[in-house]
Amino acid sequence: MVIIDITKARGKLSSLFDRAHDKHERIVIQRHGRDKVAIVPIEDVETLQRMENDLLDSAHAAFNERGKSIPWDDVKKKLEL
Repeated sequence: MVIIDITKARGKLSSLFDRAHDKHERIVIQRHGRDKVAIVPIEDVETLQRMENDLLDSAHAAFNERGKSIPWDDVKKKLEL
């Protein structure tokens, strides 16, 4: 992973773009010493989107799953609330 300050990145945007695209590098751009944004290969973004969708699908499935409900008073008692 490459880390570069925004001041230096301004003049190198084209080459940073090429590094991310051609070499599949991740470039983090900092401002005032703090990570602010990243230039990443589109494949990384697509993978993150698929993972997010999979997690949302799993969460929805779990939420919609019909199971035995537990009365709130029993939950509080078990958790000593």
